[in-house]
Amino acid sequence: MTSTATPNNSTTTGERADLLAALAKQRHFLRFTTRDLTDEQAGLRTTVSALCLGGLIKHVSAVERFWVAFIVEGPSAMPDFSSFTEADFARRADEFRLLPGETLARVLAEYAEVARRTDDLVATLPDLGAAQPLPKAPWFEADTEWSARRVLMHIVAESAQHAGHADIIREALDGAKSMG
Repeated sequence: MTSTATPNNSTTTGERADLLAALAKQRHFLRFTTRDLTDEQAGLRTTVSALCLGGLIKHVSAVERFWVAFIVEGPSAMPDFSSFTEADFARRADEFRLLPGETLARVLAEYAEVARRTDDLVATLPDLGAAQPLPKAPWFEADTEWSARRVLMHIVAESAQHAGHADIIREALDGAKSMG
């Protein structure tokens, strides 16, 4: 049986332990892509994409924070994406960049804090099947609900997808790889 220690020293088993292990693995791979980098390197674009390593971690952290708030508070915790203006999307694009004055160390520390809060919620949420209606967004089907379980699987998938992006960016930066 899979188990993991939670901050309150209890043991989480079964499905919750599996979710925590999947989250931990993908977070590790994403963070690992930034090992031994300077702030400048973490902010460099190495492909035609606008993505950089520091920005990817900022983005994944923000996404996880929003989705965890959604689990607890429902759709009011997230923006109404269907009413976003060009200015809103421009501000959101800053989420994918390491901006002047931001440091890789600070971005990683914020990501660790978001991860801790998520892990605490996974360990203590009364019902992983509790569902909330999705917020309004052009990419969500109307009148759809997601359970906490589905949201957590989405966070795992989002983290894994961006860990893959980060691996490509890092390899283009200096040849370092996360695996292999």
